[in-house]
This record gives sequence, C-alpha cells and structure tokens, in this order.
Amino acid sequence: MRTILCFVPEKCADFEAVLALHLLNDKKDRQIMTVGYSHEPVRAQSGLMYTAELTLEEAAERKNIEAFIMPGGELREPNERLNAFIQALHKHGVLLAAICYAPQYLAHTGLLDSHRYTTSCTPEDVQKLGVPDPFPRGNYADERVVTDGNVITAQGHAFVDFAFAIARHLGDCAGQEEEYDEFYMEIMNK
Repeated sequence: MRTILCFVPEKCADFEAVLALHLLNDKKDRQIMTVGYSHEPVRAQSGLMYTAELTLEEAAERKNIEAFIMPGGELREPNERLNAFIQALHKHGVLLAAICYAPQYLAHTGLLDSHRYTTSCTPEDVQKLGVPDPFPRGNYADERVVTDGNVITAQGHAFVDFAFAIARHLGDCAGQEEEYDEFYMEIMNK
C-alpha cells in the first residue's frame, strides 16, 4: 500500500496541508499517516491536538512512501533526526512538499542549495526574530508554488495551489484534468 506522510510538530500550521490530504485520501491503495518526533500529543496552530502515528524512525522503515508533506509553523533549530529522514526520502525520489515556513526543513538538509524554492519566510521575518536565516536566498523564487524535481514548496497563502501541485505531481489528476481544473477554479473563485 502506498503511503503519504504528514509531519505534525508542535504548533504546525495544520490547515496548510488539509486540502492536499483531502485530495489524496480517496485512493483505495493509499493511506495517509501522521509523523512526529514522538508519539506524545502536540497542539497545532488550529488548536487541534495530533498524536503522531509514526515517529521519524518508524516512518523510515515504511515502504512505498509517495510523499512527505510538511505544513508550516515556527522557525526551528535544525533537527538531525528530521534531516536524516528527509535526506533518505530524497535519495529514494519521494516527493517532499513544504509550505510557508516548512521549507526551512529542506534548507536545514542542504537540499535548497540545489533546488529552486519559495517560502513565506522573508529575510525581514528572520531579522525580526533575531535568528540566523536558514534559507539559501540565491535559489529563492517569488512565486506562489515552485516545483523542482521531487521538491514542491509554496507560500502559506497558496495552500490551494500547493494541494493541486501535489496531486498533479503524484498523478492523481491523470484522466481527470478537466474535473480538477473545474474544482480548482471553483475553490479559487475564478
């Protein structure tokens, strides 16, 4: 069975991943699972509590992982466990999808040194927080969503575009492009 993993650290912006998970959840041969640093409950920015089904190490043992979706949240210190997990997924060609501030996780691994990306985290945001900038700004693109190989990044306000970019990348739109386009236009009110 194919698996989509969604990262749920403390204070994650869970709402940024919900539409993507909704679009991906209707396949009989696919499961969606939450991943965290531990099995301890965490509170997301929405106020909802999440208990990760898998730790990073347990998730690393899974086969047939299609994607690792990372919602935004706060700027965080690099975490070697998370870095190793992301690097292993990237090595196996798994889709890495990060939105808002979550591309920082990709930056911590060095992946953004060689991939175009976008983020909602501006140099001014970093300066206000008084922390080192985790992002290599040379590959930054001021776009709503950027796809570069098996890496999709998005600005936080582009969570609808993010969801559809993930679904398209995974082939969930194959043969249904017109229906997806209509649904997208309806959601975006265009």
